[in-house]
Amino acid sequence: MDLEGSCHCRSVRFRLRSKHPYPFNLCYCSICRKTQGGGGYAINLSGDAASLEVEGNENIAVYRAKMEDGSASPGQRHFCKLCGSGLWLWDPRWPELIHPFASAIDSDLPVPPERVHLMLGSKAGWVPVQAGPKDKRFDEYPEESIASWHQRLGLER
Repeated sequence: MDLEGSCHCRSVRFRLRSKHPYPFNLCYCSICRKTQGGGGYAINLSGDAASLEVEGNENIAVYRAKMEDGSASPGQRHFCKLCGSGLWLWDPRWPELIHPFASAIDSDLPVPPERVHLMLGSKAGWVPVQAGPKDKRFDEYPEESIASWHQRLGLER
């Protein structure tokens, strides 16, 4: 599926190809909660890094989150330096992947048949978990990847 996205002020626009476009993974870690806002979680998709095309590169800044041990995360969170919108995460440990934030995608995304609520062990107390009957919950990271979830449910595009 071809995905198109942008920041709020439209100074950055991007497109990429994704075989895994269902926004099912809700991450409640403090990094996602504080950098993405919203309902206290962020939703990442998965895309092909080689297919990424960007307009407005000059308006992009990168944030590397500070980990609990004081080190910098290898993950690079790209955001618009004009309006602050989160755009995507890229991590050198998986250089072939881009993880756009669902909140930055302008294309119509498919509705997932179930969701995964992860990093609930660091969820803020004010954040409700609105889980459906098929949803899965994890205090940390699940073993199932974004690709594996799509494959298990026959949802690759």
